[in-house]
Amino acid sequence: MKKRKVSDIQSVIMTVLSLMTVITSISMGLLLYNRYEMAMRQNEVRNTQNLMESTVNSMEQYLKNMRQISDTVTYNIIQAFDVSSPEFNQQLSFLYDFNKDKIQSIALYDMEGNLIVAEPVTLQKDGIEVLWQSWFENAAEEIENMHFSTPHMQNLFQDDAKSYHWVISLSRAVDGIDGDRPENGILLVDMKYSFIEEMMNQVNDQNRGRYYYVCDGEGNLIYHPYANEISNGLFEEDFSIVCSNEDGVYKNLRSPSGDKQTAIVSTISYTGWKMVGIVKQDIRTDSREQFRIYMVIVVIMLIMMLLLVNRIVSKRISSPILKLDASVRAYEAGEKPDIYIGGSYEIRHLGKSVQHSYEEIERLMKEIVKQQNERRKSELAALQSQINPHFLYNTLESITWMVEANKNQDAVFMISELAKLFRISLSRGKTIISIEDELKHCKNYMNIQKYRYKERFVTEYDVSEEIYPFCTVKLILQPILENAIYYGVGNMDEDDQPKIIVKGWKDDAEIYLSVTDNGMGMRHEDVENILKDNQKGPKHGSGVGLINVHTRIQLMFGNKYGLIVESELDEGTTVTIHLPAVPYTKENCEVLETPGKPVRKEGES
Repeated sequence: MKKRKVSDIQSVIMTVLSLMTVITSISMGLLLYNRYEMAMRQNEVRNTQNLMESTVNSMEQYLKNMRQISDTVTYNIIQAFDVSSPEFNQQLSFLYDFNKDKIQSIALYDMEGNLIVAEPVTLQKDGIEVLWQSWFENAAEEIENMHFSTPHMQNLFQDDAKSYHWVISLSRAVDGIDGDRPENGILLVDMKYSFIEEMMNQVNDQNRGRYYYVCDGEGNLIYHPYANEISNGLFEEDFSIVCSNEDGVYKNLRSPSGDKQTAIVSTISYTGWKMVGIVKQDIRTDSREQFRIYMVIVVIMLIMMLLLVNRIVSKRISSPILKLDASVRAYEAGEKPDIYIGGSYEIRHLGKSVQHSYEEIERLMKEIVKQQNERRKSELAALQSQINPHFLYNTLESITWMVEANKNQDAVFMISELAKLFRISLSRGKTIISIEDELKHCKNYMNIQKYRYKERFVTEYDVSEEIYPFCTVKLILQPILENAIYYGVGNMDEDDQPKIIVKGWKDDAEIYLSVTDNGMGMRHEDVENILKDNQKGPKHGSGVGLINVHTRIQLMFGNKYGLIVESELDEGTTVTIHLPAVPYTKENCEVLETPGKPVRKEGES
């Protein structure tokens, strides 16, 4: 009876191994052949990505130079000299002459669309209304940003040669000085489109089954090697698919003609433009047929060899595997026998592995708890480190401008407030600070912001001193205040009396801090999703963001605590921080900084 059972196992093993050998060999052959073709396409995609990366870097460097030219005009000429002075025109002319190989013209308009000065020409054509041109409207609407237009024909200035130039316009709002009064205006820098066109023409190889083009995030064409064919209806390109996606490789796309293709998308910094590389699916090499014959021969030989090996192996593994199975079953039944170790090397290794796995289970279970605690600490550190440098950049730019404008007392004030802000931000590497220090940090931050926004909004504090000596996670008020400024009162008119109110109070063993603004508010569905980790809520904003603050509080104090967001459109927004009343002591700080240890709230014995 035993021999018959062994024989049955041997037959099953032999049959199964034989079928697996045939199926696996054929499958591997097909997979290898498919992998070979895939490798060819991937190699083409990698080459395309490498070429795109080099081109994008060159284009970004060019655009960076354009931004530097714009910054030079803004800070070193417009804000440094009277626009009506000879020095102003001299500096502007010198800057244009130095960069005329890259730019077509530089012009400054007032907010009514009147030309103040231009290089290299000074006369504007009659009947030109710049107020309705997109570059002027964009700069006037979003005064803090630079704006890049799509390629267009420059037709603003009188030109005796009657020549027209394709340009890309860089525009921004600027503040200058005209006599004794400040002058607001729009700076226009027209870049030569031929520079970008020559760069793209060099990388396009239309005979290799791939090409490259550039469009903006809305699908407007910046450059395309088949631009003439597209305008004449001889070629079609679906810009909406790739220009609306994030950077990456998108395979198996369908072209308007129905052919499969791969698209590589890479964003060009400073502009929001996207460079797209298209690789056609039907790229092949001459070695394809030779590789196919080679794979067929290899698969046949592999099947024959494995069938012979299977017969030998099946005999050797049938008996040891039965003994191993019996010992494992006994162990699973609650007994503690030694796992059978015998037979071929593989079976012995399997037996040792099973025995070792049982021994490791208990040890691993103990380590799981430790790893979970370490993970919580790492998540807190990772969230803590997400600091957006945008605020620092703007503050340093303001300080630089003050120094250049000889406003030394203002610059000293800003530097002092910035130093205090970062002293609390660093906190010697600690995560837990007192509420008093957190409030000092937010006041330093608001002092800087109110100065930058020229006292356009009012900040009021109504915080009970009773909550000062309690623990909080550091840097939780500043991101909320930042959102209240940028998306609440920052763009409000002074007539609307923009205001931010910071409150703090204690309720039994709970502490609450709230930030209220009377800005534009949010929709009900945005409020419901803003603290959820999904794509429905508005996850824009500076700094670590509301969801970051919410997560950090919950990681430190538990899911019971965190943020509460209340908002109504055109009424304003209130963000409330809910914390436990944990006294700020050395012992409590050490406990909170060490995950897994319980902390006592006020009133607990």
